Amino acid sequence: MATEVLQTADGREKTRVSRQHAARWFSARHGQTNDIPVGTATPPMHPSRPPQPELLSPRDVPRRRPGSPAGRVALLHAVAHIELNAVDLHWDIIARFTDVPMPIGFYDDWVRAADEESKHFNLMCDCLEAFGSHYGALPAHAGMWRAAEDTAEDFMGRLAVVPMVLEARGLDVTPGMIELFRKAGVEQAVAALETIYAEEVAHVAYGSKWFHFLCGRHDVDPREVFHDLVRRYFHSPLKPPFNEEKRAEAGIPPDFYWPLTERQNNAE
Repeated sequence: MATEVLQTADGREKTRVSRQHAARWFSARHGQTNDIPVGTATPPMHPSRPPQPELLSPRDVPRRRPGSPAGRVALLHAVAHIELNAVDLHWDIIARFTDVPMPIGFYDDWVRAADEESKHFNLMCDCLEAFGSHYGALPAHAGMWRAAEDTAEDFMGRLAVVPMVLEARGLDVTPGMIELFRKAGVEQAVAALETIYAEEVAHVAYGSKWFHFLCGRHDVDPREVFHDLVRRYFHSPLKPPFNEEKRAEAGIPPDFYWPLTERQNNAE
């Protein structure tokens, strides 16, 4: 099921398949249908993608002022791109690390997260279409999948970098985006982003929960391991300001991320 999502190119179709499989999973988990075994699969190293958007290096993605209508469309497009990558990231963590035995709750969490990210992508597409645009109309960031490639053979590294760094960053920046669209009177985007903001806390929390679970299994210090993995796989210092309240709600205390705001001298 996870690999089928990863191999579906079109964004709307990918998220339709994702939500269909999530519904099947939870129907089985609630005893309404036969159990679905976790099984094994060989997920692709790169998920299938539509021909558009054109993927560019971050430095080549055009910058538009978010205060203009074109800038607001560009911001919505960027969020849609992030959400589509998140759908693939959550199904990928399910398929890629089945060699590590995990409680069934691990799969519940990431199927739920993938289902919600699918909803988020479609909310952003609806907002784009209300502006007369669509996903694929603008260039997008080519580096979104880099964290998945870098951590393809490191389960704890994946948990540290994707939910606990990249998705936690979403908690930091989304309130500002909501305020921007509220000032512009774009209520559809405000409602969509408020939904995303509320649900992303849980996705970060899933990462923290299962990261700590694996640290306990291996009897290692979570904070030290987190610092080591982020320095190894994340390619720049973390940047404040941080949403400390929401990060704490998601199970990430300040001593996890503040020490990573500057590179150690020997880490370069």
